[in-house]
Parts: sequence; structure tokens; C-alpha cells
Amino acid sequence: MFNRIMGKLSGRSGDSLYVTTGGVEWDISVPTRSLALFGPLGGQVEVFVWLQHWDEGMRLFGFPTEAERGLFLDLTKVEGIGPKQALKILSGISPQDLKLALDAGDLAALKRIPGVGPKLGQKMVLALKGKLVDVDGSGGDGLPASPWEDLVSALADMGFDRRAAEKAVRSKAAALAPGSGKEGEAELFRQALLELSSGGAQ
Repeated sequence: MFNRIMGKLSGRSGDSLYVTTGGVEWDISVPTRSLALFGPLGGQVEVFVWLQHWDEGMRLFGFPTEAERGLFLDLTKVEGIGPKQALKILSGISPQDLKLALDAGDLAALKRIPGVGPKLGQKMVLALKGKLVDVDGSGGDGLPASPWEDLVSALADMGFDRRAAEKAVRSKAAALAPGSGKEGEAELFRQALLELSSGGAQ
């Protein structure tokens, strides 16, 4: 029924992303880890979605990439994991790190994810080990190329670790004022550079 929603990012709250398109504001539940990847408020976004429908209502889940949505759906096939739990799992670990942990049978890494205990971790490994497609959409962190990919590349060219640069840019992008344009990008770059130079985002 729904594949993706494209429109203006009009708000964030908890794990909800609000996207306005055609006069309608959509309330989309996304992994909290991915919130900053959608860029600043007021910007244009593309969200890959999946609709949960049950007797009492509906809930729309969204993801920055089609691959992450596929991983979410794979998780819901594991006994004991529903859509809400799958979203919580993806809020606690990047898609690539989750794939690595599952393929390696690394229960210790899985147990560090909020809500995942030994039994559930074992079920996840049994159900998904070696069965997940490549979920690395960026070539580094299991995260898609963000709207700030040019800034990340510039920081990496300066000698900073690319994963640390991505983390610094994402953490600062969430607070960027809507409609800030090139001045906002320059300020974002400056703040990320300061964080990296001070040893943050490791």
C-alpha cells in the first residue's frame, strides 16, 4: 500500500518523525538512532515506510533506506519480536553492526541491545545468521549517506576517522535550525570539527 513518503520534515518527538506532504502531516515511528539522518527541520526528506494494521488501529514505521526497512521486516519474523520490539532493536544498534553480530553469533553484542536477553539473542542468531543481505548503504557504518555527506567527506579528507566524522555531524545536525542554508552548513561543519578536534565522537 505504501512504499515511501516524500515531503517536508516538520517535526520530531521521541521516536516519531513528522513529515508533511500534500497538506497531510504523517506521524512516522523511526529508530531513534536514525532521527538525525533525516536532516534539519524544514528540509525535504524521503522515508521508506511500512504500515502495521491491527484491530485497534494503525502505525506507520519509517526508515532512511530500503535496506534498513528490509532488516526491520526480517526481525519481525523472529519468534518473540514484533514491530515495536524490532524498532527498539534498530534504535540500539546500527544495521551493519547488527548483521555482523548475527553472522558471527556474537551473543554478547546482541545482549547489549536494550530489550535483548540471552534467549532472544539466541533466537535471532538461529533465525537470521547468514541470511541477511548487505545492509551497508554507506560503505562504513551501516548507515545511509546522510544529507551532510559532503561535510563528512571533507572532515575525512582532513584526516579524521570517517565513522567518527559521521557521528559528529549527525549529532550536531539534529539541532540545526530549519532553513539555515549554507550558513547552517558552515556552522554544522565548525561544530563537528570542534568536537572531533577535542576528541569527541569516538
